[in-house]
Amino acid sequence: MIFRWTPAGLNVGRHLLPCTHGRNGLTEEKREGDGATPRGLHRIVGCLYRPDRIAPPAPWAVPLLPGMLWSDDPAHRAYNRLVAAPYEASHERLRRADPLYDVVLLTDWNWPEAVPGAGSAIFLHQWRRPGYPTEGCLAFSRAHIRWLAAWAEPGTPLLV
Repeated sequence: MIFRWTPAGLNVGRHLLPCTHGRNGLTEEKREGDGATPRGLHRIVGCLYRPDRIAPPAPWAVPLLPGMLWSDDPAHRAYNRLVAAPYEASHERLRRADPLYDVVLLTDWNWPEAVPGAGSAIFLHQWRRPGYPTEGCLAFSRAHIRWLAAWAEPGTPLLV
């Protein structure tokens, strides 16, 4: 089954899950830091979760541990990859104080062979609140992201 983004939400079979996208809408030409969600056919390639906050949402989910980061520095060889602290190049901390990344579905946007500057870290994660935009990811209610993580498997298509 395919996850299909629509203006009304993410369509998953018979379910329509409200979601938010990048603050600058959707784009055909994604660039690092543009605040837009890339259009196209993507795949779910990973699942991370906070083991200190929730049980594994899926058998293939990987615990999100202290020191796990995501490189967003286009000049670095680890651009758009999971890295570990200490890491001097620009990055996003994955283990956050807020609950946004308690469950994260990773997509294959610009991965595994990243084109420098073409955008990094397009995740599916929990939203701050309904309607609040992201930096380019798709975001859902806590209940819905947990449901998606339990339902998805590696390779699940995501059409935006």
